[in-house]
Order: sequence, then C-alpha cells, then structure tokens
Amino acid sequence: MRDLRIVFMGTPEFAVASLKHIIESKYNVVGVITAPDRPAGRGRKLQQSAVKEFAVAYGLPVLQPTNLKSPEFLEELKSLKPNLQVVVAFRMLPKVVWELPEFGTFNLHASLLPMYRGAAPINWAIINGETITGVSTFYIDEKIDTGAMILQKEISIKPNDTVGVLHDKLMDLGANLVLQTLALIKNDKVKTISQKESKGLKEAPKLTKENTRIDWGLDAQKIHDFIRGLNPYPAAWTLIKNGNQDMKTKIYDIGILKESHTKELGEIVLENNKLKVAVKDGHILINEIQLPGKRKMKTKELLNGYQFENGAKVL
Repeated sequence: MRDLRIVFMGTPEFAVASLKHIIESKYNVVGVITAPDRPAGRGRKLQQSAVKEFAVAYGLPVLQPTNLKSPEFLEELKSLKPNLQVVVAFRMLPKVVWELPEFGTFNLHASLLPMYRGAAPINWAIINGETITGVSTFYIDEKIDTGAMILQKEISIKPNDTVGVLHDKLMDLGANLVLQTLALIKNDKVKTISQKESKGLKEAPKLTKENTRIDWGLDAQKIHDFIRGLNPYPAAWTLIKNGNQDMKTKIYDIGILKESHTKELGEIVLENNKLKVAVKDGHILINEIQLPGKRKMKTKELLNGYQFENGAKVL
C-alpha cells in the first residue's frame, strides 16, 4: 500500500467538494495550488478562490502561481515532495508540472470522455440535448483531456435540468469518483483505458459572447436546451428591439408552447400578462429575464412596470 503525498489543484466551487472528500477521508494533502486572488465586484476588492477559502480554513499550505513554469513556483512545488497530484477545474498544466510526481497527475473531468473535451462540458451536454453525461478521471498528458482514463461514472440529465442543477449533481458524483481513483492508486490497482478517437466526437469549447447568443431560428426544443444549458451562468442572451432601443437581455427560464401562428419569427407577443416569442414551431414563453441595468426577475414582475411597444421583437 502506497503512502500518498497529495498536491491538489483547483479553483472554483466544483473543485471544493473533491478536496473536502479527500481531507475528510484522511488522505495526506501536502499542498493546494489555486488561482491568484482577483479583483471582483464594484469595489474591485481582491477575492479568493473557493478552493483557497476552503484550504485556508483547514490550514493547508496554499500556492497561487501566476506562471506555472516559473523557477520559483517549481521549487516551491518540489519542496512539498508530492508523489501524486489531483486536478479538478484548474488550468492546463505544463509537462514539467504534471510529470513531476512519482504516481502521476490525474484530472477529474465533468463528461464521459472522450465526449465533451474542453472548458465547458456541463453546459454543452445540456445545450446539445444529451440525456446522459457523467464524470471521468484520467492521467494528464500533453493534450487537453486526452489522457488514459482511470474511472467513469454516468448520470442521467433530466429534461428540465439547468446547468446549475447538473453542476451540483456532477460535483458530488465527481468527488466520489476522485476517492475511488485515490483508492486504486493507493493500492496500486489502476488499470487505464486509452481514449478512442472517432469522428463525431462533440467538444466543449469555452463559452463566449458569440456562442451564448440565442438563435431564434432554431426549433423550440433546441432553444429550450440552449437556455437551460446556460442558466444560471453565464446566461443566454439576445437583443430585444423595443421601439428605438436595442437592449442586450439575458434569458434564464422559458417554457414551450406548441401552437400554430402566422407571426414573424422573433415577434414578441404580450398576452394575459405573459411574454411570448414566436418561433417556427410555436411560441417560447419567457419566465425569467434580465434587462440591462435591472436585476433578474420573473416576467410577470417585469410587466408590472415595463412596457413593450407594438412591433417589439428579439433579434
């Protein structure tokens, strides 16, 4: 049985669950690597990552390098004498870092690899209308999310799951998979499987302003999947043309109304204190919305104090 000296690398809340499970299972975590503190909010105060807050509360040594190749950081990392590194929701590691420990560096990824390699696997699984996803652990190599797989666990995606709901499910599932992976490594019982390359593998690229804009030319179900795949973060957006205003607006929650109509695509319809948008196979009922400069709110609440002009539409 191996005596593990673990360095944990991660930044957001998703990673905290795995670190918490590792600590509570009495593994020896000799250090934590996370992102530097960043200015946030209106006051631009420095904000610690979720992983740093947790690590500090547990008295763990924390390193926050800006350059993962800097000699200073590499010396600090080596001084911790890790023989295993665990990576959850961190950045791409240089070879000099991931090949350092004797027992390797493994990563937890929130998809069933090789599907959905990349930065936003939870979002894209929902956006693409998948009904099953999961988590994978694998040893890091030179490319992104391509290394030899250790374990996988799948989970169903419910028809109305948002990315926020699925994130939390995968966070817990992933934390348990990390523990199972650690047990295999500790007992020297890992049997890896190479990822198979094939045509048609879907990817999970970084979310941008361009790829989070709603395409109202899609059918209603695809629009629904797109919006729930971006709710609550970073949120799907559209331009609303209301009179002479073009407003960048976030849409968080919708319903689908399968009904025939003769309206133009994107036309906004106000009916019984409801806000609907005409699409090619019915209407989209907008339930939750955020206009520029306003807070997120239920549409019924918005319509109490905001007026849409005749001819208003989404672009």
